[in-house]
Parts: sequence; C-alpha cells; structure tokens
Amino acid sequence: MTKDTTLFLGQWLRSPGTVGAVAPSSRRLAETVTTPVPQQGDPVIVELGPGTGAFTAEIQRRLNGRGHHLAVEINPALASFLSDRHPKVDVVVDDAARLPELLRERGLDKADAIVSGLPWAAFSEETQTRLLDAVVAIMTPHTAFTTFAYSFAKRMRPAQRFRHRLHTTFEEVVVGRTVWGNLPPAFVYHVRRPRITEAGSAGA
Repeated sequence: MTKDTTLFLGQWLRSPGTVGAVAPSSRRLAETVTTPVPQQGDPVIVELGPGTGAFTAEIQRRLNGRGHHLAVEINPALASFLSDRHPKVDVVVDDAARLPELLRERGLDKADAIVSGLPWAAFSEETQTRLLDAVVAIMTPHTAFTTFAYSFAKRMRPAQRFRHRLHTTFEEVVVGRTVWGNLPPAFVYHVRRPRITEAGSAGA
C-alpha cells in the first residue's frame, strides 16, 4: 500500500463525512476531470478537496509552471502532505465555502477552471447548497467546473439531489462515461454557464 493510500485511508477512518473515499482517485479519472485546464496563458485553477493530490498532480502537469493553482483542503493532515509533495501549489486549509474570500485575499477575482474532488453525495442539502453557491460565485460564463461521483451511489438521495441541483443551477451539464479503472468506478460531471435568476444572481 502506497504512502498516500495509507494516509487517505487513515483520514477516511477518522472522518468519513469529509474525506468521502477510502482510496485516492486513479490516474484515468484524474485525466478526465482535469480536461478543462487551459493549455495556454496563465489561468487561475481552483481545486476543491484535493486529498493526497491525484488531481493536483495532473493539473500541475497540464499547467507546466503557468498560472495560479489554488488547492482548498479542509483536512490539515492531507493539506500538509499535499504541500510537501507539490510545493508550487498554493495549498490552503480552509472551508471551500469561502472561495470568493480566498480568491480576493490573493488579488484574484474569478477562476478559469474549478476541479472538485469533494464527496458531494456525503453532504447534507445545506452543505451542498453552501458549497455550490461558493463555486458559482467565482465562475464566469466561460469557467469550466468539473466534479465526479461514484457510480454505485448515483441512485442515493443525496447524489440525486446534487445532480438535480446541477441542472437547475447551470445551463450546461454533461455526464461523462464511467471510468471503470477507478476504485470504485466513477463518472465526471462537466459543467458550464451558471444560470441567472430574475434577481440577477446565479443559481436556483
């Protein structure tokens, strides 16, 4: 068992509601969920719930030294591990619901791409709403938001609630093919263009 897998499993045993998985995501899933990272320019990439860095490593490979990569991890042990492994990444121990404030503190406004490793199906409706509102707040009509879900959980009520919320919050929600090589198998949501309500704000 690798060091990151051991750490991930240990943190899951301590706090399954925030870690949400028993093992890091696979390279194949990482490649799929990070496809929106721009190939040119100096983009602002926000990563939510990076864990031990399966997605982080692929984002860094795609950026190749460009842009600003902010990784928001609420678990201090995982954040420390991530900082040591990826010193070029701006790792912060904080609640992802504070995304707008975290960007402003860095002189940034919006993100070009948001990559999420958060366990949405493990969250309450209130937490899902709070986090998704924060994601919407740092998006432009051109920002890409990707996240994943485990195939076995898609019929669970929290997972269905999250999927419904995606469709009511965004104009474009594309469900990718199942990545069978992941443990457990997972699929990716590719999301763009927050809807604008009558009050002039995004979301539903």
